[in-house]
Amino acid sequence: MELVSTNLLIAICVAVNLLAFVMVGYDKRKSVVGNSERMPEGMMFFLASMFGAVGVFAGMQVFRHKTRKWYFQIGIPMLVIQNAATLYVLNEFFIY
Repeated sequence: MELVSTNLLIAICVAVNLLAFVMVGYDKRKSVVGNSERMPEGMMFFLASMFGAVGVFAGMQVFRHKTRKWYFQIGIPMLVIQNAATLYVLNEFFIY
């Protein structure tokens, strides 16, 4: 039973991180084109806090997007650490 729950947790995290990565790329594309209907920065932080921090961070590096803003430089790596700590606690104490 533990293997199924762990696999489900990994699948959810991979899906959220892929979505976050694509969304950062989409927002970068919109910023280059000059479209005013872009994704709010709060949405990127929301995706990062919902276990998508690695995807947002990878998207920032690959697409060179939001890398000059100090709150992204500090906030997203902190959310990577928070995501890892939360996943560790979930795996150790709550997944059977």
